[in-house]
Amino acid sequence: MRSFFRSSRFKGFLGVFCVLLLGIVFAAATENGASPASAVLGTVFSPLQRVSAGIADSVKDFSIYFRSAGTLSERVNELESQLADSQSQMVDYEKTKQQLKLYEEFLELKEENEDFKFASASVIGMDSTDAFGTFTLNKGELDGVAVNNPVIYGKYLVGVVVKTAPTYCVVNTVLNPDVNVSAYEVRTRESSYVTTNVELAKKSQCCLTGLVRTTSVAPGGIVCTSGVGGIYPADLIIGVVEEVKNDTTNISSYAVIKTQVDFSQLRDVFVITEFRGMGVGDVG
Repeated sequence: MRSFFRSSRFKGFLGVFCVLLLGIVFAAATENGASPASAVLGTVFSPLQRVSAGIADSVKDFSIYFRSAGTLSERVNELESQLADSQSQMVDYEKTKQQLKLYEEFLELKEENEDFKFASASVIGMDSTDAFGTFTLNKGELDGVAVNNPVIYGKYLVGVVVKTAPTYCVVNTVLNPDVNVSAYEVRTRESSYVTTNVELAKKSQCCLTGLVRTTSVAPGGIVCTSGVGGIYPADLIIGVVEEVKNDTTNISSYAVIKTQVDFSQLRDVFVITEFRGMGVGDVG
């Protein structure tokens, strides 16, 4: 008999009895009208119900999160598409703004110089390996374009025509050492000529050479064509002075000039086919 009370079967029975007894006591204490068996089962299984409900809520929350993540991903893709469209529109806006600025400056130049005659042209060829920015235009002899015609972008001097054909022409820019332009600095009125070399051309620079050591030309000064030589009309902007240096080969100084035109991005320009004084004087 003693072995029965020590057996696992008896211990299991005793455990079940204790649980049922506790359930009866709990049901009586709550006085909720439920049967003792129901109260006991509810007491025993309510933790499992709470766990099950928690799992169900978690699954529901995950489903909602999954759907929300999908919606969020779609929204992100939509916003990225809108951003790309906006950026494209901004690029078009900047191009249009630059184009308008070009024509505004051109019209102002035309009003100031009624003797000028122009041929509008577009760049149709450019050698990206050429440090001097030489390019080809879609206008030539049939459009009145000739060798030594200056080429401008707004009020800025771009270069000069060096070769023509019936329907196209080739232009050397002011970054080419073969192009020498008589010029002056606007504030001081000091004059000389603009040329360049390979090292300067790589940085879109040229220089106003032959200045005296005591020159008053300073950074920020604007350098324009002087009109001497009969090739370039006066007052076309060549660039802005960045620094003034002493020449190491003689007693003169020179001003390093930064051109204000990005030659690699040129698309539309104007060729000056005629102006008062054209061809008059020594070739500059």
